[in-house]
Amino acid sequence: MTGQATLGYPRTMLRRPIPSSGEEIAAVGLGTWRGFDIGTGSAERAQLRAVLDTLFDGNASVVDSSPMYGRAEGVTGDLLADMGRRDDAFIATKVWTQGGTQGIREMEDSFRLLKTDTIDLMQVHNLLDWRTHLEPMRAWKAEGRLRYTGYTHYRPHAFDDLMDSVRAEPVDFLQFCYSIDERDAEDDILPFCAANGIATLINVPFGGGGLLSRLNGTPLPALAGDLGCTSWAQFCLKYVISHPAVTCAIPGTANPAHMADILAAAEGEMPDEATRRDMAELF
Repeated sequence: MTGQATLGYPRTMLRRPIPSSGEEIAAVGLGTWRGFDIGTGSAERAQLRAVLDTLFDGNASVVDSSPMYGRAEGVTGDLLADMGRRDDAFIATKVWTQGGTQGIREMEDSFRLLKTDTIDLMQVHNLLDWRTHLEPMRAWKAEGRLRYTGYTHYRPHAFDDLMDSVRAEPVDFLQFCYSIDERDAEDDILPFCAANGIATLINVPFGGGGLLSRLNGTPLPALAGDLGCTSWAQFCLKYVISHPAVTCAIPGTANPAHMADILAAAEGEMPDEATRRDMAELF
C-alpha cells in the first residue's frame, strides 16, 4: 500500500490461519474494552475512527468487543457504518448473561448495535452459562448469522475450565490472557489449542497495561534492535504473536499512533524459539 512505510504501518503483516476453516487473519487486532466506551462527542469519535482506519489500512481486521464493555459495541457499530468499512472488519463479540432467553436477547442486541447481519465470531464471555448459549450460537452459525464460535476468560486460573469446555463441546476459538511477563499459557492451553486445531485470541497481551507502565523510561535492549523493534510495545507484542499457537492478539487502544506502533510488531521476521527464550529472560 502506498505510503505505509512513512505512516509506520507494517509492510508485511503476519497472518495466521483459523484451523477450522483455513481462513487467514492478521496476527494483531484491536480490543475495545475501555477505549471504545465513550459518548457521542465528535472529537472522541474522530480519534477512534482514526484507530480503525489505521487498523484496516495496516491489513489487519479483528475488532473484539462485548456487552460487558459499556457502550463499546454501539460505538464500534456506528463508526464502521459511518466509515463504510464493515467489510474490512472481522467482528468478534460475546454473550455475557445467564439464561437462554436473556442470552438470545443480548446476542440480538449485539447484531443491532454493531449494525450487521453477520457477526464473525460470537464467544461466551468468561464461560458464563456456556452450555445454554452454545445451542443458539450453533444454530445461528448453521444459518450463516455467525461465522465462528468461541469461549473466553481473562485469567490463568480458568485455563483448565476452558480446555474442559472445548473438550466437551468444541468451538472454533478460545480467548485467554498471555503476555511476556505472564507466560502460564505456554504450559498447557497454547499447546492444547495447537494440537486440537483451535484458533486463539490473546487478551491483555501487555499484562493489562501494567507491563508497559513499568517499562516506561527503561532503555530498549540490544535484542530489540535485532528484531526490528523500536518500542517496548512492539518488543512485548512480538513475543506473544511469535508463539506458533497464537492466531491473533487483541491489545486495546484509543490512540491511532499507538495502533500504528502495535501493528508494527507484526512486521518482519518473528523470533525463533531460542530468541524467544532470550526475550523472556529479560523479564
